[in-house]
Amino acid sequence: MKAVEVKKKPSSARHRNRKPSPHLRQFSTLEVCHLFDISKATLFRWEREGLISTPPRDWRNWRLYTATNLEEIKRIIRRRTSN
Repeated sequence: MKAVEVKKKPSSARHRNRKPSPHLRQFSTLEVCHLFDISKATLFRWEREGLISTPPRDWRNWRLYTATNLEEIKRIIRRRTSN
């Protein structure tokens, strides 16, 4: 029986070295907590109270915070520190 040769498509370096856009990147709960030096309880309370929009979730149902969520959190922190 003759072996069939499988040809791989050449991948372009342009796609291989591409980094995700910071606007498309999603952050875990722990990353957000470390970024802003807040607790998970505080973050979840702000979500529950409607101060930040509900973040999307991954296949495990874990929260993945977007750039929009991060802007909302920055706004809350700025407002609280200015008082």
